[in-house]
Amino acid sequence: MTTVSRRGAHTPRELTRASERLSFLYLERCTIHRDANAITATDADGTTHIPAATIGTLLLGPGTRITHQAMSVLGETGAAVTWVGEHSVRYYASGRALTRSSALAEAQAVQWANNRSRLAVARAMYRLRFPDEDPAGLTRRELLGHEGDRVKKCYRAQAERTGVAWRGRNYVPGDFTAGDAVNQAITAAAQCMYGVAHAVVTSLGCSPALGFVHSGHELSFVLDIADLYKTDIGIPLAFDIAAEHEEDVASRTRRALRDRIHETSLLDRCVNDIKRLLLGTDDPTPPDIDIAWDVVTLQSDRNEHVPAGRNYGDANDPTHDGLVLTW
Repeated sequence: MTTVSRRGAHTPRELTRASERLSFLYLERCTIHRDANAITATDADGTTHIPAATIGTLLLGPGTRITHQAMSVLGETGAAVTWVGEHSVRYYASGRALTRSSALAEAQAVQWANNRSRLAVARAMYRLRFPDEDPAGLTRRELLGHEGDRVKKCYRAQAERTGVAWRGRNYVPGDFTAGDAVNQAITAAAQCMYGVAHAVVTSLGCSPALGFVHSGHELSFVLDIADLYKTDIGIPLAFDIAAEHEEDVASRTRRALRDRIHETSLLDRCVNDIKRLLLGTDDPTPPDIDIAWDVVTLQSDRNEHVPAGRNYGDANDPTHDGLVLTW
């Protein structure tokens, strides 16, 4: 019998890239366990095996139970795990990053720590959302005002396109049913997009908290990234769902959004957008950060990086050169 201690940990080369994973998987009323490197979902209809390394975000709905071993393999493979209520309204946890490199995390911190570069990234985010407008020279207050106007125009345009009556955005935290069908669909789409964005952000090793538009919350950067696709994917899809009928809005929105994310290769787009924003390049497909790069260096003077695992106690003593430090 295979024991936990004998299972080898995943290496970076074994893991599926974030851009190639399932956007999210929703499970409810089942028990989730582990079988080798897969998770299993068992309910009254039987047991389903799901390769853990192919999951971006796992949404755990009402009636789910998950074992420690299942969480262990999800953590090893970098999958985000979300415990959600009846209408998928909260995000609680995430797995470890797929990358072993800190390149994107360091680039994010550098861009965030300077007020000018932070504003430049915020403008770049606005440019991605609304490519027909030039945000150069706009202050943060002006960016927020322009964004609000554009989102309102998007709501009106989608209402006219689908014939859905629009009475304004109405979301009451903790009360999903307070809004009409289209508001429920918008909320369901937004929450799923937050989960997907969180999965990509954490899988790339970025900090979910260091936002450029949003601030002061542990998921500020996640909200920034999810909003990049609000008027392009989330809002139009929500109006499409509401235009069909008002029954089972939340689950229909999740399924339709899952298909739309796959059709538009959103995960790949999201990864490239994050790299472009943080690495400061105009190339829409910058070189990949190598997820297999599992090298630790030490910082020396003049921003020089030197190999780790060596004793630098006496640079003039040749017996110290190349001495590997062990614990």
